[in-house]
Amino acid sequence: MKILVLNSGSSSIKYALFEMQSKAALITGLIERIGEQASVHSYHVDSHDSKLDMLIDTHQQGLTVIFNALSELGLIETSTELMCIGHRVVHGGEYFHQPTLIDEQVLAKIKQISNLAPLHNPANIMGIEAATAYAENIPQVAIFDTAFHQTMPAYAYQYAVPQAWYIENGVRRYGFHGTSHFYVAKQAADYLHKPLAALNLITLHLGNGASVTAISQGKSVDTSMGMTPLEGVMMGTRSGDLDPAIIFYLQRLGFSAEKIEKALNKESGLKGICNANDMRAVQKKAAAGDELAQLALAMYSYRLKKYIGAYSAVLGGVDAIIFTGGIGENAADIRQACCSDLSFMGIEVDKQANQQGDYNISTDNSRVKVLVIATNEELEPIKTLSRIFVLCFLLPS
Repeated sequence: MKILVLNSGSSSIKYALFEMQSKAALITGLIERIGEQASVHSYHVDSHDSKLDMLIDTHQQGLTVIFNALSELGLIETSTELMCIGHRVVHGGEYFHQPTLIDEQVLAKIKQISNLAPLHNPANIMGIEAATAYAENIPQVAIFDTAFHQTMPAYAYQYAVPQAWYIENGVRRYGFHGTSHFYVAKQAADYLHKPLAALNLITLHLGNGASVTAISQGKSVDTSMGMTPLEGVMMGTRSGDLDPAIIFYLQRLGFSAEKIEKALNKESGLKGICNANDMRAVQKKAAAGDELAQLALAMYSYRLKKYIGAYSAVLGGVDAIIFTGGIGENAADIRQACCSDLSFMGIEVDKQANQQGDYNISTDNSRVKVLVIATNEELEPIKTLSRIFVLCFLLPS
């Protein structure tokens, strides 16, 4: 039996097919730049990498490409070969704290709270609905990004707003990228040969969306994203932290709430500063002398550095800083800039190791380890198989 894991993001779809008993990946793949002029489908199977340029306008088209590829490669002849399909779902609100079997009521609740993650939950829902159509009688399980952050104390997750907003409307910090932060934290503990419960870690998940998390004794105690994935550090198209009064100011100038929301989610961040949201494109423009691209890179790194400092104070000391995600794993200059001038905190990066993309990029003298760990948001759900098994076997016959 096999398990398919889908991770439908705001502009991409990651997927992996696993053999249940061995937990070995039969194929891992990524469709990126959905809705842009040049989409890409890349996948790894049988020790071979393939990359196909194509035009993919919607997530629905992307999912069709994935299902067709699984069939053409002979990995799945019929959907009955699947034990279940696991879905990364970004926002679970206060309703979902663990992997959950998807039925009509669960799907309805995920749709109901989609306004909390307008760039992500709709894409997650599309993945669920497409997978259900593809494998109608196969259990679908949701693994929520917000679940890992349910351990935050009230003083970290509550905003200083009227309590009725929280009690009646659920206004609070939820946090995101939970599966990624938890996965790389466990990998770091293995590398350091220490139990996760004995470590203080700062994890930086840097992709088109980005978040920073303070982890103490294996639990999230604070995180940069808030009620929605808009809060926090500067991102590809999202503003991150800003003065909320800016919104009221713009409304008084005649901007509609919808226009402001779209701008902050889809037209801000790196894109808002230099008209490019792909970090590779921003770096290329900056290297060519584009001053706005250079400014965007400086802003991006500066804001990440501020969170490193803040979370070091929250934790009362740090054992390791972990970079992950597409940018965190590949942008050496960003890593260097985030950690520059932090030797007073015991953080020193080895420039050569960093440029080479080594696992450990800290110097021998660095009291704080600085690690680059490839995330695997598709494998983490497989590591919760005990829960998924229970969910599946409790299904009525």
